[in-house]
Amino acid sequence: MSPHRLKAPRWSDGDGGREYLRSLPVLTGTAPAFDTDDTPAEPVTLFIKWLQDAVEAALPEPHAMTLSTVDSRGFPQARVLIIKAVDERGWHFAVNASSQKGRELSANPVAALTFYWPGLVRQVRISGAVINDGAQANAQDFLARPLESRAMALTMKQSQPLTNGAELDAEIAHAHRKLDKNPKIIPPEWISYAVRAEYVEFWQGAADRRHQRLRYERNDERWDRRRLWP
Repeated sequence: MSPHRLKAPRWSDGDGGREYLRSLPVLTGTAPAFDTDDTPAEPVTLFIKWLQDAVEAALPEPHAMTLSTVDSRGFPQARVLIIKAVDERGWHFAVNASSQKGRELSANPVAALTFYWPGLVRQVRISGAVINDGAQANAQDFLARPLESRAMALTMKQSQPLTNGAELDAEIAHAHRKLDKNPKIIPPEWISYAVRAEYVEFWQGAADRRHQRLRYERNDERWDRRRLWP
């Protein structure tokens, strides 16, 4: 074992792992240049630039995001999804309407998205109302998914209790038979949503904690920009 590992603190239940967690390094990435005074008038262009920076830096799954919704009790719920498109209408992703997140979005059509690229010490936070992209976009998104993804979606069982693995295998096999008979089948429960952002915040970290934060806030059809304290 290396000397470095020998000196590392061990997890202690006595302090809830505080010493152990504080010993872990943070803000270890390399931040690119970011001038908050030289940014576009709207957030989409800057977001696409930051996403492309993450791709070019070969960061893993740079298009992954945390989708946060609100359940029937008012509790926040979060999970990681893949962004499907970004344009002037918003940030697009797809869900099964019968899933937990689908039901939550139907009952309370608002969401928050969080992107985090630790290799670049960057994150982006987005919040706003969600809008159904319409039947054509729903179909296009579903048909573009890999075969196994479509089969799983066709089980219509997401978020339901699972009794055993045999039940899962049987439902997936049944879904594959459906796809064999009709490769273009599209479940009506499949919905492509767009988050029409009201707020978009760009955050770039620094080891000295002089983080840079730039917030865009929608003001009718234009955006107000302001720098925030770290």
